[in-house]
Amino acid sequence: MKVLVIIPCYNEAENICRVVQRLKATCPDVDYLVVNDCSTDDSARILRENGYNYLDLPLNLGIGGGVQSGYLYATANDYDITVQMDGDGQHDPKYLYDVIRPVAEGKLDMCIGSRFIKKEGFQTSFMRRVGIRFLSFMIRLLTGQRVLDVTSGYRACGKQMTALFAKHYAQDYPEPEAIVTAICNGYKVGEVPVVMEERQGGVSSIRAFKSVYYMIKVSLALIIHRLSANQKGGKG
Repeated sequence: MKVLVIIPCYNEAENICRVVQRLKATCPDVDYLVVNDCSTDDSARILRENGYNYLDLPLNLGIGGGVQSGYLYATANDYDITVQMDGDGQHDPKYLYDVIRPVAEGKLDMCIGSRFIKKEGFQTSFMRRVGIRFLSFMIRLLTGQRVLDVTSGYRACGKQMTALFAKHYAQDYPEPEAIVTAICNGYKVGEVPVVMEERQGGVSSIRAFKSVYYMIKVSLALIIHRLSANQKGGKG
């Protein structure tokens, strides 16, 4: 099966070499695409000088637009499975096949690498864990399905989900909304345990002072999305 790993990159000059090199060394049989979202640091130069496979966006689209660009690339090049992997070094590629396997076997349409099943490795900050639990509760309330690590950017999607996300993908903090999109369209979503690492360098795009704003905004987006899905119905 053709597998593409999408690596969104915004100002990851301190991390991107390590991320790509670890992926190539650990999983040499998968393809990858770094999506450089108009980084203002040396990310573009590093990608170019190392000969990495990358897409240089002409405008800053944010995390959602960057990832959607990767899904468009995957659809255009007929990949069977797409995997999101963050460019900050938190996602260990040694768990890549664990995340892919349920999708490749047809058991799931989206498989999320969850740090909260075995609770090993970096568990993120207390306030973020509170926010993640709240969003997990919201998703269960709206869809009836329990997902623990709703903000994990380590996830694999099958061909149909890839095509859907190439057309429709949330732009701001899209991970929780993508789960609701999948479930509301009748796709099977599940999790497998992974161990994540702490960011090795650079600064996260989600700061602590934004946590309340983040929860309110995403919660409203999830509710609106669920209501919209009720009106449309079926897979789309």
